[in-house]
Amino acid sequence: MPTEFISVTFPNASTELNPIPNAGIDPEFLIRYARSLDDYEFNYTLVPYDSSSFDPFTIGATILSVTKHIKVIIALRPNTLYPTVAAKALATLDQLSSGRVVVHFIAGGSDAEQAKEGDFLTKDQRYGRLEEYIRILRRAWESAEPFDWDSQYYRFKQFSNKVHPSTSSIPVSVGGSSDEAYRIGGSLADIFGLWGEPLKETKEQIDRIYAEAAKAGRPDTDRPRIWVTFRPIIAETDDLAWAKAHRTLDALNTHRANGQGKVPANAPPPQNIGSQRLLDIAARGEVQDRALWYPTVTATNARGASTALVGSHQTIVDSILDYIDLGADLISVRGYDNLNDAIDYGRYVLPKVRGTLQARDSHSSA
Repeated sequence: MPTEFISVTFPNASTELNPIPNAGIDPEFLIRYARSLDDYEFNYTLVPYDSSSFDPFTIGATILSVTKHIKVIIALRPNTLYPTVAAKALATLDQLSSGRVVVHFIAGGSDAEQAKEGDFLTKDQRYGRLEEYIRILRRAWESAEPFDWDSQYYRFKQFSNKVHPSTSSIPVSVGGSSDEAYRIGGSLADIFGLWGEPLKETKEQIDRIYAEAAKAGRPDTDRPRIWVTFRPIIAETDDLAWAKAHRTLDALNTHRANGQGKVPANAPPPQNIGSQRLLDIAARGEVQDRALWYPTVTATNARGASTALVGSHQTIVDSILDYIDLGADLISVRGYDNLNDAIDYGRYVLPKVRGTLQARDSHSSA
């Protein structure tokens, strides 16, 4: 499959560099942002989930109604929606958009965050529930007959679903860095999401995912597609990009110190293995490989995707190509000045990556 690009949806103009306290949905901004992604040929946009934030399904439906091509990736925590309800909701959205829906599952990496919405399962139990959830969704989308379910996490009788996706199914994405994440994603997912780590560690993770796919009996042609996420900081030259990166870091540290950052200054260490891995790598040095920069990880306590790529347009293109050559074919690029960065990526990064890959293909087939 060709390399594709992912962004992240923002419902208002608040950013990590210029936070707007208590910002609500700004419909005009959301529509402008979504249409910009469509115009600059991003393939997907992730609609994230947080216990205190807006409903991804409603945001996703709005994006799909004002765009023509981009697909939405709905982030979903299994504790928030019963699987039979989710199956119908996702399929409804998929039909309305003529097949432009993907679902990304978050098993839950923080006990405190899960507890905010009544979920008190252990981490292992959350992954067990996720496995059942995916199997139920697929059964609901594919089955023409009513079916029962009776297992550890879900029980129902004679569920009959008349709301099916536009095609045979909806792509399922799973992310994580734990053994259970690799097992479930490798065996069941269409897409596996990774945060930006150095090339060596990324290759090791891809190998783990592929090994789990093989163990589950999946042929090489059916392995999960690999999604890797970065926070590029770009400018016309490397020197200008590094100056911009340090201004970005100063702003992140300032906002965290005065309580406006995503994570309080006294936040406890993260529970999830992915964040722990990022912090461990950050302790090894600020820059890894060609342009992978880690001070943004420590400035945010590795909450979510936080590794930056820093450099000129060409440096960022070359860095992304390094990961594509490893096996990543879904590249998520999200900036710190959300709308303007997305436009810059669309102008200066996406076309160059695609052009290089097309030139390679033409050369190899000549």
